Amino acid sequence: MSAGAGECPHEGGITTTEARAWAVTRRDGLTLGFTDHDAVLRFDGITYRPEAGLTARAVVQGLGLAVDNTEAQGMLSDDAITEADLRAGRWDRAEVRLWQLNWADPLRRQLLFRGELGEVSRADGAFRAELRGMSEALNVPLGRVYHRRCAARLGDQQCRADLSRPGCRIDAVVHDGGEGLRLDLSAAAEQEPGWFEDGVLTVLDGVAHGLRGAIKRDRQVGVLRRIELWADLGLVPAAGDRVRLTAGCDKRPETCRTKFENYLNFRGFPHLPPEDWLIAPKQVGRR
Repeated sequence: MSAGAGECPHEGGITTTEARAWAVTRRDGLTLGFTDHDAVLRFDGITYRPEAGLTARAVVQGLGLAVDNTEAQGMLSDDAITEADLRAGRWDRAEVRLWQLNWADPLRRQLLFRGELGEVSRADGAFRAELRGMSEALNVPLGRVYHRRCAARLGDQQCRADLSRPGCRIDAVVHDGGEGLRLDLSAAAEQEPGWFEDGVLTVLDGVAHGLRGAIKRDRQVGVLRRIELWADLGLVPAAGDRVRLTAGCDKRPETCRTKFENYLNFRGFPHLPPEDWLIAPKQVGRR
């Protein structure tokens, strides 16, 4: 009798040659490979290492449009998935692919799961990440909301605001990074305080390179510009690091007209009657 697929005979009986391999690709292009086999595997230009711990619960795959989901967990490793990178959000929405294969012949493999990392939690040096299947995107609400304020995102294809115009973006140098939630910047900007509220701060270099934060408050403190974020960056920029500030939009038609000179592309309905108009007593005219 010949050995079955994924099995090889030896003196003590049958030994399976089946293994699983994971490829995780961040949005910045960094790709790491993991396997539950006891030796390194290589295929598709990716090296799958057994020493960096990553395991997964059974993949839940539904029929039809049900969302495929599972959970990955493992130990934090300095040369693989670091706590600093997780805290900074660099692994958020990373693409995940899972194969079942024959480690003796990696060309004999089957893709079991493809999706992305969802919510990541950390505790006691270990991480746990939700995996979301490709059908997760079908849960995104579609359609348009009729509202007095603009529904577009500043600078997107609907808004079309030219953010390369003078004043829409400035580069500044970090004077004090605080705890990553409040940054004091040395900036020679002429814009008045509040100009960058509702905008975006992007770190251009240093340990927090590439991280972005939504700006809550923008004010002048002496000769410095103080930027407060809605959430900390995860990693604290050091003094001397460069950041870029992008102007914010509060979605009002007045802002679109005067600040960005973009009222032709306003995607709101400023002439809708207010909500209290619906419940206000109606005046009945005389005939």
